[in-house]
Amino acid sequence: MKLLEFEAKTILKEYGIPVPRGRDAGTPDEVELAAREIGGPVVLKAQIPVSGRGKAGGILFADDPAGARKMASGLLGSTIKESLVNTLLVEEALKVDKEYYLSVTIDRVAKSYVVLASIEGGVDIEQVALASPEKVSRYWTDPLSGLDKKQAREILARFDLSDDTAVELASMLTILFSAVMDKDAELVELNPLVRTTAGTFVAVDARMIIDDNALFRHEEFADRSLSREDETPLELEARKQNLAYVDLPGSTGVIGNGAGLVMATVDLVHHFGGSPANFLDIGGGGSVDINRRGLLLVLSKPEVKGVVVNIFGGITRCDFVAQAVIEAIEESGTGKPIAVSMMGTNEAEGKRMLDEAGVMNFPNMEEAVQGLLRVQGGH
Repeated sequence: MKLLEFEAKTILKEYGIPVPRGRDAGTPDEVELAAREIGGPVVLKAQIPVSGRGKAGGILFADDPAGARKMASGLLGSTIKESLVNTLLVEEALKVDKEYYLSVTIDRVAKSYVVLASIEGGVDIEQVALASPEKVSRYWTDPLSGLDKKQAREILARFDLSDDTAVELASMLTILFSAVMDKDAELVELNPLVRTTAGTFVAVDARMIIDDNALFRHEEFADRSLSREDETPLELEARKQNLAYVDLPGSTGVIGNGAGLVMATVDLVHHFGGSPANFLDIGGGGSVDINRRGLLLVLSKPEVKGVVVNIFGGITRCDFVAQAVIEAIEESGTGKPIAVSMMGTNEAEGKRMLDEAGVMNFPNMEEAVQGLLRVQGGH
């Protein structure tokens, strides 16, 4: 779950990371009031879960409250990088002397956490790593061993930093690592972390991504877990039903049991000239009801012109899936074609049920995909 900037900053502030004075606002009136409370020039930042919003017009500077209100009127309700702007973060505009980059994230290749630090902040860290690798320091560490200040100083040792700056940055790295562990985060990033002309260190921008699988351990995110701004309505509905679903831009619905099998089916649809409309993993051992709800969800998408159901019946019973398909067709009243490939537990019974109901079924997934695309039209 991606937290919005103001949410991430609220958490980091509690851990002792300094952030600019300011608050979130949802109307021009609230923006003007926030600007008056801050006093002086302010920055308005669209709260959307995407990067690169600055270049897309999502970050604006205002000299006074009236200017902030005028800018907010244009920014609120607009769409930036396909995300609707409902909330702005209004913050004091700082006088910056130097920008840095700090983060802790998961290195899935190394199967470990990696701590990153750079003396080049405010820009894409991947580009810095490519253009000037000497400006980026990496340190892989185990969550059980943690990260102490001595290790944090070692991370920063390759840079020519003053003692005071090294102490400040090392302290913030250890804080970030603690926040990642406590919140089950996949990423915490400060970019930029700035040193102001007054000599103080402030996190001007912050990102935090929480591991979805750990949300049950965090009651503090309970009211956020069902309202992610980067989800489609069908993805939200699927998550309410504990279904693993991702919307795709095509016209062929894809259902399977097991992420690998679903991905293989998505690839097959592409291979045979189709365009997947979704990815839905109904998991293993699901009941008739779970399978039925999954198919109804996919069928409800207007762009879907047909659905391929690809099942390997290990702990999933093929007769349960067949019953679910039959019930979903009856309940939805859809005329959209459905092609099924199933093999494994109770396969013969499942195919018998589909045959009797007049549902297309095939001996393997290749034929199922090709059969559906032919009926769906044009392939």
